[in-house]
Amino acid sequence: MPKVIVTSQVQDPVKWEAGFRSHSELFRKYGLGAPVHFAVTGNEVTICFEPQNLDTYKQMIDTPDTHAAMTSDGVKRETLKMIVLDKEFKP
Repeated sequence: MPKVIVTSQVQDPVKWEAGFRSHSELFRKYGLGAPVHFAVTGNEVTICFEPQNLDTYKQMIDTPDTHAAMTSDGVKRETLKMIVLDKEFKP
C-alpha cells in the first residue's frame, strides 16, 4: 500500500485541525486503508495518507470537494507539497 506525505502551511493550526477532523466522509472517498497520521508544528501541518489505490487518491485530492475543504480549513494552497513514498528499506 503506498504512503503519501502532504505538507502545507495553514492560517490557524487550531482551526485547521478542527476542520481536518470533520472531513471523515470526504476521506472515505479517498479509499484509505489505514488511519491518517498527522503532525502540527507551528503553522505547518504534515499528513501521512495510505491510499489503497494511488490513482483514486490523486483524482480525489484534486476535486472541488477537497479544494473547498482546504479553503475552509485555512490551508495555504500555494505551500502544499505532496510526496509519494515509492521506495522501502528494511534495516
